[in-house]
Amino acid sequence: MENEIITAQYEKYKEQFDQILDKIKHYDKIAIFRHIMPDFDALGSQFGLYNFLKENFPNKEFKVLGDNHVTFTPNGLFPETNKLNDSWFNDDFLGIIVDVGDEKRIADPRFKRAKELVKLDHHPITDTNFTIDVTDTSLAAAAELVTSFICYLENKYNYKLTKEAAHYLYIAIVGDSGRFLFGSTSRHTFEIASYLLSKGINIVPIYEKMYEKGISDLEFQKFILNNYKISKAGTAYYVLKDSDLKELGLSSEQGKEHVNLFSAIKGVNIWCSITEDTTEPCFRISLRSRYFDVSKIARKYKGGGHLSASGAQIDSLDDLDKFIQDCDETILNSK
Repeated sequence: MENEIITAQYEKYKEQFDQILDKIKHYDKIAIFRHIMPDFDALGSQFGLYNFLKENFPNKEFKVLGDNHVTFTPNGLFPETNKLNDSWFNDDFLGIIVDVGDEKRIADPRFKRAKELVKLDHHPITDTNFTIDVTDTSLAAAAELVTSFICYLENKYNYKLTKEAAHYLYIAIVGDSGRFLFGSTSRHTFEIASYLLSKGINIVPIYEKMYEKGISDLEFQKFILNNYKISKAGTAYYVLKDSDLKELGLSSEQGKEHVNLFSAIKGVNIWCSITEDTTEPCFRISLRSRYFDVSKIARKYKGGGHLSASGAQIDSLDDLDKFIQDCDETILNSK
């Protein structure tokens, strides 16, 4: 496979990609990690890379670690992650981190026991404790970078990307690019997607599983439409208390799933879901915007992420008015 757009992208990282390949060859045990509360990109990057490595390095032991997603994993979109006893980590192993820039958000804390750590990501860098760090914030998805790495290995060393691995990587790119609608989508995104399609994947069942909704989703959307609020500056939001989650039959993890109901509404500049998580306890926030940098707001509230999509949290609803005020000020000051 030769493609000038894909080639130009991976040529920027060929030295690091060669170093990563050397690390993979060196270790007999390799664990792949990603962020907590995984989305399409986190799981797709993880399982795509896992299947590629397993196929091309059959004599090595690979593991996929982290929490399962309440919706994505059980319905067959992704397999369940591995459950490992602590003894597995006693031997030297290589840790590969995908789709997370902040160590605090890596799902399984046992990544710290890795002899060396490699990162492939597209979030702004917040931590530097990695042996090899390849981060490209211009990409729509971490899976774009993972696939770029695979393309490099395929072209230079004749490794092969399987249909199964391509299937997962395609899901990841579709998910984090918003079905190629987000502003982070580039020509490279489409070229990488085309490359994955060339492996023979069937996109019809992919989209069916990714976006199929049930009656419970209608009830959730009805709740949002009946309870959302919008500020004068155009910050739209809805709050899900623990009692609301129980009534709707939702986990706190699912609270953000319909935040993009506001994405195409004229006059809405920033939109967010605010969901109670009694395990912390806190209220978790998913922030979105077409035009404004919400990552700065997120960092102020124990979070971070991309310019147009970030996560944050507040300790209680006592902090909600201040949070909405900060969103409004971002809009007004940017204008």
